[in-house]
Amino acid sequence: MHLTNQDLIELVEWRRKLHMTPEISGEESETAQEVAFALAATGPDRIVTDLGGHGVAAIYGGFEPGPSVMFRAELDGLAIEDMSDVPYRSRIPGRGHQCGHDGHMATLMALARGLSRKRPKRGRVILMFQPAEENGAGAAAVVADQRYATIKPDFAFAYHNMPGMTLGRVALVDGPITCASRGMRIAFTGRTAHASMPETGLSPVPSLLRLLPALEGLSSGEPHSPDFAMTTVTHIEAGERVFGIAPGSGEIWLTLRTLADARMEKLRLDAERLAHDVAATIGLVVEINYDNIFADCVNDPDAVYYLERALDDEHIAYDAGDLPLRGSEDFGGFGKDGTKIAMFLLGAGESRPHLHNPDYDFPDDLIGIGARIFDRIVRGMLG
Repeated sequence: MHLTNQDLIELVEWRRKLHMTPEISGEESETAQEVAFALAATGPDRIVTDLGGHGVAAIYGGFEPGPSVMFRAELDGLAIEDMSDVPYRSRIPGRGHQCGHDGHMATLMALARGLSRKRPKRGRVILMFQPAEENGAGAAAVVADQRYATIKPDFAFAYHNMPGMTLGRVALVDGPITCASRGMRIAFTGRTAHASMPETGLSPVPSLLRLLPALEGLSSGEPHSPDFAMTTVTHIEAGERVFGIAPGSGEIWLTLRTLADARMEKLRLDAERLAHDVAATIGLVVEINYDNIFADCVNDPDAVYYLERALDDEHIAYDAGDLPLRGSEDFGGFGKDGTKIAMFLLGAGESRPHLHNPDYDFPDDLIGIGARIFDRIVRGMLG
């Protein structure tokens, strides 16, 4: 793939433009419009918009029949204040691109420029700009969209920039790469009372105190083992912020995390059982809800093979790094319906702030590196 100096200058400018106007999950309408406009200039055969929300897909067909290969980037930013000192920092209060999705979009746009100049010999390439990755809803919504069936790929590839790794180095494994996770909200309802007569009410506080260590006791195994399970309490609340009322309600919010989807089901049922048992001892009403649900992300060996070939051809060093990660990534949702997926981590520099830190900024040097890897996959698979 040959990107000119002018290409790189324009792609960096475009990435920084996106950086200034981040939109959070489910609200990416203006970002999607910007992406669709830029894609149109590269001459795809078809652009599909509003996929699973605000998703955008561009299709570039080859000259002969062959497999369909998809490359994914994310549209959404975060509800984090941008505290960086760069001149292109976010102009939207309380919103930022501290996960680097702006850079992922620029990488796919670089690939789009390459495809505009040289189509694959066979098959087709799909560039997927996916909504709502950060809350785990986006990939599933795209796959559930009826129009996705017309562009469903045989293979799908993605990367995530990763600070703490040498710039440009790749981490890649065959098998699990990120964990399944879900947010769990357990709400207890009892009965308020005057603070001087708490015995006349039904406070959830004793039950909350009993449940906390029991939930933590569900954690098991090492991060790389199939039995890995982790519970992390993220929020606790009981009653009102007053001194005269004994509480009649309370909540625990926690994140459930496992290496595999099957293990998640057991962890979920165990956590629900504990909540119901604790509530039943004193007659509390319990309600359980879930949000931010991420499936596990498992790299297919066939997809990894093509990715490794591309890295070898580009002379880019790679190893297993710290994979699999305990974090979650909803790219795995594209692999649940038969598509063979592979995701890798691309080093963003060892001294760079971590992902989701308020001063994180995607390194522009990765745009060209990521695009070269993706283009090499295209040429290796489709000619």
